[in-house]
Parts: sequence; structure tokens; C-alpha cells
Amino acid sequence: MPNEQLADLTQPQRDRLAFVELRLRFIGEIRRQDLVTRFGIGSAAASRDLALYKELAPGNIDYDSKAKSYVLAPGFQPVFEFPPERVLSWLTQGFGDGEPMRLNAWVVSESLSRLTDPDLDTLASVTRAIHQECPLGIEYYSLSRGRTERQIVPFALIDNGLRWHVRAFDRESKEFRDFVITRIKNPVLLQGQPVAANEISDQDVQWTRIVELELVPHPDQPRPEITEMDYGMRDGMLRMKLRAATAGYVLRKWSVDCSPDHSLRGHEYRLWLRDHLAIYGVRNAVLAPGYAAPESSGAGAAND
Repeated sequence: MPNEQLADLTQPQRDRLAFVELRLRFIGEIRRQDLVTRFGIGSAAASRDLALYKELAPGNIDYDSKAKSYVLAPGFQPVFEFPPERVLSWLTQGFGDGEPMRLNAWVVSESLSRLTDPDLDTLASVTRAIHQECPLGIEYYSLSRGRTERQIVPFALIDNGLRWHVRAFDRESKEFRDFVITRIKNPVLLQGQPVAANEISDQDVQWTRIVELELVPHPDQPRPEITEMDYGMRDGMLRMKLRAATAGYVLRKWSVDCSPDHSLRGHEYRLWLRDHLAIYGVRNAVLAPGYAAPESSGAGAAND
């Protein structure tokens, strides 16, 4: 799409076209009603936007008469250059889907960026597979095995605070695992291939299990009242409910001492998990600082 053609459009039009592209690239489809709902425009205006996008980028969009929706075309080439953090915030939080622009901030601020972000083409294949509920063929690179070819059935993205994973059923190990998105290469949607009942998310015990955690100021750190202020505690405690599949990541990110006798030392350990048995049976509890699983639990991190 030549820049001069975009320049002739109004900003609201550009925002709607950017939304069309986001839906196509990362979800795989868009309907007229999606534009109507998102922007509060009429059906006729939504039809004009879709026709305009097709006119300006004819290789990006096709119409599926059977599904009555516009779908990603095989020759898709992105028009808008979205930063990965914008795409991920849209996918996971539902905002930031207008045209990417550099705007002046209301106040001076600085945020720490990640060392790496997922490749957007890879991410798009993963998210389309999630939305379409279909398997995904991938090349995957792990520290233990190097390159392997896998078939996975993905259903959710997970931000572990350092990098993005996709939660999926792994047909090789026949387990639900977390796959690091930056280690995925050459993803291919296996459309039309059936998904078995044991491969869907409600069969993932670690995903469906909710653990309740009680975090308190670390007993061996000074000034617990300041820790209570920093973490917004009530009655000296911070209560959290997490999916078991994410608990280990959260406890590691916030350097929570998970030893039964609060034995970890260091200024970073400002929080203590009051009941370490709350994460008994959580497979990624091995990531939690100081946690030692009973030998009989057989718990391990189902990550690759």
C-alpha cells in the first residue's frame, strides 16, 4: 500500500484499516460486524472499509462466501508495522489496535523492555491456530534436544514476565506443555486435521486448577509495614488466585521465598509464601525460589 494512498485517508479510516489488518493477520478472519462493534459505525460504513482495504491491498484479503467472512489471503504482506508489544497488548488485553503512531507522552516515563520479542509472523501463526482451534506443525528448538519437529494443539498465550510462551498439547509427549515462542520456526496450520478430546484445554489439569496463595512480608526482612504498602496488602497479607500452570512463573518473577522455614536470604526476597503446600502438585513449582517438592510428588516443569 503506497504511503501516498494512506496519506489521503482520514485518521479514523486508517485506524479502522489497521484493525482490519490485525484481525486478518493474527486471528485469520474478520466480519463486518467486528468493525461495527469495535468502532460504533454502521454496516454500510464497515462494508466500505473492507472494500477499501481490499482495493489498497488486494493480495491480503479474500472473501469466504461459505463462512460469510473475510479471511487472510495466501499472499498477505503487512501494511502496518506494529511493534510486538502493541500486538501482544491487543491480543491479551484488547486495546492498542489503532494505527501505530509515535505520540507525545502526557508525562515523562520509562519502562523496561524485554531482551527479545516474538517474531510477528510466527506469533500470527500461533494465534490463528488458537483462534481456529486447529493443530500446528512446528520446528522447535529446546536446550535438551535441539531441533525437533512437533505437532502441537495450542490454546493460550502465557507471559512469564521474561518471555512469551504458548500453552499447548504436545502430540509427541502426549502432555500439555509451555513452548517458548521465540524457539518456534516454520509454523504451519494443520487445517482440517481433527483435534482429539484429550487435546483441548479443559483436559489440562494444570490449566484448569486454581491455586490460592497467601503472600506475607518476609519474616527476616526489616520494616514489614513498608512491604505491606509496596504490595497493597490488607491485614498484612496479599491473597492471589492463579492457574497452576502460571504459579511458578509468578513466584519466580516476584522472588517469593517458598521455603517452608523462610530460609532464603537476600534483599530481593521481600515476600514469603506462608503455606508452601499450596503449590503441592504444581508442575512448574520447581521454578519457585526455595520450593522443595516432596519426592513422592513426581512434580516437574512441563516446559520445553
